[in-house]
Amino acid sequence: MKAELFLQGIELFKSLAADDMKRLAAMLRRRTLKKGEVLFRKGDEGTTFYIVRTGIIKIVLPSRMGDEVAPAIFSEGDFFGEMALLDGMTRSADAVALEETEVLALNRRDFLAFLRNNEAAIQAVFSYLSMRLRKTDDLLEDAHFLNIPTRFARRLVDLTKKYGRRREDGSVEIELGLNQSDLASMVGATRESINKELRVLRDRGVVTMKGNRISIHNMERLERRAHL
Repeated sequence: MKAELFLQGIELFKSLAADDMKRLAAMLRRRTLKKGEVLFRKGDEGTTFYIVRTGIIKIVLPSRMGDEVAPAIFSEGDFFGEMALLDGMTRSADAVALEETEVLALNRRDFLAFLRNNEAAIQAVFSYLSMRLRKTDDLLEDAHFLNIPTRFARRLVDLTKKYGRRREDGSVEIELGLNQSDLASMVGATRESINKELRVLRDRGVVTMKGNRISIHNMERLERRAHL
């Protein structure tokens, strides 16, 4: 698929005229990442805006103790890296490929020129940033007031709604290549805690995990466990 056709399906760029879309597409540079490859690290200079074309990118907040929290996962059509471009500060987190991934990169100069000439895009960026801030607030609230079983159930519900694929047997499958350590970082828990929760959910017929494939067998019970 040509880059301009791909961009047409992304909310940020839908308001562009055909000629503007074509010029923007010509500015994009492709980059392919292997599974586990780091796109950028916290503290790096932020000079590039990224759009996921294929694959999955995990945003990671590392700690000095070696622990990490993963506040966001981006897949096809999602964009990220705009904060450093807008405020001129360094990267606020790591970005790591969870599988073989292709991103489209737009440098700071071209990105800012694109925004200056497109009021609708500016509004889309602010709307997107606002949504992410609200989601971050939700994660902080969950971390302070909810126990690990509830937080884990909520993250599974979120993943199911965005990435789940219904199978013939009625279950919903999440194929993101996530392992237990990834799930733990998304919840702000240890791998051992997540392993324990998966056993509980499996024994209750709610969720199973084989390798990196998560299957939701009873969404209603999972939502009740998430207090939704």
